[in-house]
Amino acid sequence: MILAGDIGGTKTVLSILTKDANGSLTCVQEQTYSSRQFPEFDDILTAFLPADVNIRSACFGVAGPVVNQRCQTTNLPWLLDATALKIKLGTAKVKLLNDLEAMALGMLYLPEHDLVELNPNAETQAGNIAVIAAGTGLGEAILYWDGNKHYPMATEGGHSDFAAQNARQDLLLAYLRKIYPDHVSCERILSGIGFSHLYDFLCEQQFAPPCPDVPDNNSDIDRNAVISGLGVSGEDPLCAEAVRLFVELYGAETGNLALKSLAVGGVFIGGGIAPKILPAMQDGNFIQAFKAKGRFLPLLDKIPVKLSLNPRTPLIGAINYFDL
Repeated sequence: MILAGDIGGTKTVLSILTKDANGSLTCVQEQTYSSRQFPEFDDILTAFLPADVNIRSACFGVAGPVVNQRCQTTNLPWLLDATALKIKLGTAKVKLLNDLEAMALGMLYLPEHDLVELNPNAETQAGNIAVIAAGTGLGEAILYWDGNKHYPMATEGGHSDFAAQNARQDLLLAYLRKIYPDHVSCERILSGIGFSHLYDFLCEQQFAPPCPDVPDNNSDIDRNAVISGLGVSGEDPLCAEAVRLFVELYGAETGNLALKSLAVGGVFIGGGIAPKILPAMQDGNFIQAFKAKGRFLPLLDKIPVKLSLNPRTPLIGAINYFDL
């Protein structure tokens, strides 16, 4: 049997599948767990695996840097080690991938109905593909094109420096430096917590009166979800501007990644946030910021930019890794 996992800071999804002689996959068992309820990943594995199960191969997409097949997760106190997992699972075929590496691979298996094209001028071309995903954190990866097929490459680009592009963003950067004096990364804005940072920044700038429906930072209510929800619906002007600014910054960083990877083959957008704010992602603000790269606008103008609606994409990548 094939064991695959999508291990994130918020949730972990595990799946066991069988493959017949024709290569068709059948899911035998799949379960989603709240990651923070388990002290170690091994505890989830123990809870999930059936007794006497025979695992032929296992691949896990993990939210964190994978170095020498070991990963200290970024937003969890877990250490995953492929050597230890080989012993536990009884198979030599165990692979740890960065979660965006797994997502990038999974994008190649998605049907067109799972994707939304954001660039009206897109033209299909062969070449490298960039993958970006805002969720609990900000993930970035590359699908390198060798002339025949794509190979996933992990990065930690989401932790690169936030670069302000206009006067308001200059003020935003100064505001964020008070919160993160050592380093203001893109992830501080382009992730779930980013909505709160942008909302609070706009409050400080007196863009509009604070929204009475937005809870304070110490509330048990998901403040970021409230801000993004009210912003997408347009019910509150301050929340709406926070979402507009989020989308603008997301588009700009996606364009940065496309340039750095020369992603003429296209860009995939994954993660849990984009589908939840889909109307804002489609209103033109994102793609305008994506292309606003001066002399390189003509290059970016033709690059396909597809948003994934399938939350299982990283799991799909892990399932198919050993067929790469």
